[in-house]
Amino acid sequence: MILPIVAYGDPVLKKKAKDIDKDYPKLEELINNMWDTMYNAYGVGLAAPQVGLPIRMFMIDPAPFAEDEELEEAEQTALKDMRKVFINPKITEETGEEWAFSEGCLSIPEVREDVFRQPDITIEYYDENWEKHTEKYSGLAARVIQHEYDHIEGILFTDKLSSLKKRLIKGKLANISKGKINIDYKMRFPNAKKAR
Repeated sequence: MILPIVAYGDPVLKKKAKDIDKDYPKLEELINNMWDTMYNAYGVGLAAPQVGLPIRMFMIDPAPFAEDEELEEAEQTALKDMRKVFINPKITEETGEEWAFSEGCLSIPEVREDVFRQPDITIEYYDENWEKHTEKYSGLAARVIQHEYDHIEGILFTDKLSSLKKRLIKGKLANISKGKINIDYKMRFPNAKKAR
């Protein structure tokens, strides 16, 4: 089932999410619904707060980035096979020299800006079968994980922009929160009369 994606301005996007346990109600159904929602909106990642749930879970499938011909073949292959669910994740290390990449967000449609992030991460998490993993990622894979991880920390990519950039997109962000935007996926707007 496709869920509405929560738009910029909703308080759930600014909350630090809580860990869950194996008995979280209808977890498998939620995971399936989030995959449906993410793919319907042509996303490469989706965090539970983006569907209105302040829990520490997100998923990624950065396969569309594998089409980038400028990437090395090894990175293309890794991105193609990286469909993963992260439950109760914890980034334990971020290293390397920060690099910029134009990021967007399903909760902030039609806004893309360069965000600086470190290229290498180590993350601990449980998968959907409650198996624990500690893994290292770099490049675009790390970036997608960092972006989704920020969501469960109550951080949006727009929070990482300079004050000048924030001022330049202020009007766009206000319109998004009011639902004054044309999008082709289901969203819930905090400051609109009704969800579309």
